Amino acid sequence: MTAFRPLPTGRKARIAVLDDYMGVAHRLADWSVLEDRAEISFLRRAIPQDQLVKELEPYDAICLLRERSDIPGDILASLPNLKAIAATGRRNRTLDSQTAAELGIPIMMTDGSGNGVYATVELAWGLIISLLRHIPEESAAMRDGAWQTRLGSSLYGRTLGLIGLGRLGSRMASIAQAFGMNVIAWSPNLTPSRATAGGATFADKDTVFRTADIISLHLVLGESTRGIVGADDLERLKPHALLINTARGPLVDHDALVDALSKGKIGGAGVDVYDLEPLAADARIRTMPNALLTPHLGYSVQETFESFYCQTVENLDGWLSGNPKRLLA
Repeated sequence: MTAFRPLPTGRKARIAVLDDYMGVAHRLADWSVLEDRAEISFLRRAIPQDQLVKELEPYDAICLLRERSDIPGDILASLPNLKAIAATGRRNRTLDSQTAAELGIPIMMTDGSGNGVYATVELAWGLIISLLRHIPEESAAMRDGAWQTRLGSSLYGRTLGLIGLGRLGSRMASIAQAFGMNVIAWSPNLTPSRATAGGATFADKDTVFRTADIISLHLVLGESTRGIVGADDLERLKPHALLINTARGPLVDHDALVDALSKGKIGGAGVDVYDLEPLAADARIRTMPNALLTPHLGYSVQETFESFYCQTVENLDGWLSGNPKRLLA
């Protein structure tokens, strides 16, 4: 096993908290317990990939909010001063943990999302209801003095198609049943018995896309799921159908989705995740009137962030004391 890089001597450790977009990290945990041994910088803006090495070079430790900054092996190899990484969540696909281990950089994780574990599911339903009832448009119209400008649709009796029926997908299914919806599901490894246990009826992928009024994605991104929703799948959707993606942007062929929206082939889309984040200001999907877009708010709730940052401080406290906690195995 490679020995960990040593703590700095003769000075305080320099720690950077990355991607603190909303400027909330400093107040969600007691960082003061580190101040006698560390200087902490809270970085609110996303650092462009080609500037990561330059901006992170001074720091001994970095705190990552899961899957925001992309830290591949070549970046890690270019940071000789980096001595520790405190990352949130249990998995982080944008961090090269193997290279970090080879370089002697400990990675400390957190236990998960705390009480915000189902926050992404709640957002997905917010997007669905907002699209069906035209809530953003009606709210804007009210501010302009208008009254009842368009007719919405109800959930009762409609069919929800779930792509992925794990912990979050099953939660989606139970809520759909409470609304009186029919629930069908498919994923590459789903079986009829597991679908039944998760609160849905198994259907093949083609049937799900042809039958559902609403498609909601709840898969982990990997080589087998990247682009799992393509142009052919979108072509199968009913003209009024909605596509909801609160999972990962690359699960869906982005260009195909924009094409379907621009041509009115589907009723609309609720999108919280994108291929590259933050989403470019000039991204074409921003101009689609039938797209309801949110800036990756899925797990971004008070409860989740409190859990993440409190455990991050505990991890850093242990590292600075020579006993790092919650090390990635």
